[in-house]
Amino acid sequence: MTCDAARELISPLLDAELDAAQASEVERHIQTCIACAELQFEYLQLRERVRADAPYYSATEELRAQIDRALRQAASAKERRRAPWGWIALASAAGFAAALVLAFLLGPKMFHSEQAGGDLIAQEVVSSHVRSLMASHLIDVRSSDQHTVKPWFAGKLDFSPKVKDLGPQGYALTGGRLDYLDGRPVAGLVFQRRQHVINLFVWPSTAQSGSRLSTFAITGFNIVHWSEAGLMYWAVSDLNAAELREFAQLYSE
Repeated sequence: MTCDAARELISPLLDAELDAAQASEVERHIQTCIACAELQFEYLQLRERVRADAPYYSATEELRAQIDRALRQAASAKERRRAPWGWIALASAAGFAAALVLAFLLGPKMFHSEQAGGDLIAQEVVSSHVRSLMASHLIDVRSSDQHTVKPWFAGKLDFSPKVKDLGPQGYALTGGRLDYLDGRPVAGLVFQRRQHVINLFVWPSTAQSGSRLSTFAITGFNIVHWSEAGLMYWAVSDLNAAELREFAQLYSE
């Protein structure tokens, strides 16, 4: 099984929608493929987050009626045309109905809560950190010289990240790379503290002013987040929380 085929089936696998043969084939692939195993982990984390944070309500009679009408209209159109396009209409109507139900169930908490948004970005940050270590794509430009690393990003990003070497304080800059978070390319700066790797992700902030350090802990990883001078920073590592916070404080000075 190829990765493309497996990725299409991971979500149905988690929802128990595959037959025994398909499920077994996908599971065997995931056991030997780091990238697909990581994708499965991300799906599981997202599902748990939705279950934990989303409010649950019963659909109103008006919403039920709207869904029923949409499905009946799609089925009627299918009967009239008697063509393969009817299935497209039915799928579109069903998708629309599902979207209505999802929007109603999740409510504004999922889509407008800053806390929920921060939690989701924290999950992305951890996933990118893990991928960088597992896929051997930790560094694109290897250097401990901030004057080498910073110019390397010129022309590759639409902003200029702040780059500092904290080697004298015990947090040595080892290089940088391009990464992708929160729907956009970001700068990934890599530091070393004894045997611990620190990934520091940087991209523009929409906030009008800076923010103080915020600390997260997810599946064995510590995260520190802050913003300043129009940029946001997410530091992640298996380093203990106190030292990672010290790193963030030194970097933000």
